[in-house]
Amino acid sequence: MQTPHPGAGPSLGYPEPLLTVEELWVSYDWINAVRGVSFGVGLGEIVTLIGANGAGKSSILGALSGLIPVSRGRLALAGEDLAALPAHRRTALGLAHVPEGRMIFGNLTVEENLRLAAYARRDREVEEDLKKVWDLFPRLAERRRQWGNTLSGGEQQMLAVGRALMTRARLLLLDEPSMGLAPMLVREIFRVIRRLNSAGVTILLVEQNARLALEVAHRAYILETGRVVLAGPAAKLREHPQVRSAYLGGG
Repeated sequence: MQTPHPGAGPSLGYPEPLLTVEELWVSYDWINAVRGVSFGVGLGEIVTLIGANGAGKSSILGALSGLIPVSRGRLALAGEDLAALPAHRRTALGLAHVPEGRMIFGNLTVEENLRLAAYARRDREVEEDLKKVWDLFPRLAERRRQWGNTLSGGEQQMLAVGRALMTRARLLLLDEPSMGLAPMLVREIFRVIRRLNSAGVTILLVEQNARLALEVAHRAYILETGRVVLAGPAAKLREHPQVRSAYLGGG
């Protein structure tokens, strides 16, 4: 159950590659948090990274978005080398990161948070995209003039996702979107993930709820101590004894 080469495309039965990660290393002082990780995300896919706390999942997302320095390795979005680009340039290329903890602006309204995310855009479709966010999250539309720090945890997560969508991202990095949410809101967030993907958004998902992540994803990579130890179609990994024992509560 090995992963194909990160650049594998339609000729091998995989979608056209959008994101390519090759031999990625991320270090904090003398600790290697990510050790030679390679994987790919195809256009239109949901790919999930699964592993225990400290496996390197969030470090990978931070390295992709430019928030964490890369020790070595190759990162490419649609063939464009990301390594030398600062975070804001990566956003302009179509990469949006929804970090763990949401990190919305609490002293701005819901609408101001969304409009701020589109500040660098020069197209005339900002209003259209804002309407799409209201349609996707009616609760945010109801609270558009409410301060960000007065929203519930679930509403803040919706706002964080909506803010990323306002950048017109080609690739959405979602880091623990269900963390701290009530079960009903978790189901709602995953319905949104499916809906976004059906609309053509490619997603790289890091999620503590391995069962839901494997249900929604097309492919998955299992990480342990900074390395990929298993990879393959999500449906097959759900039945893998190692995955069931470690992450799904089964034998």
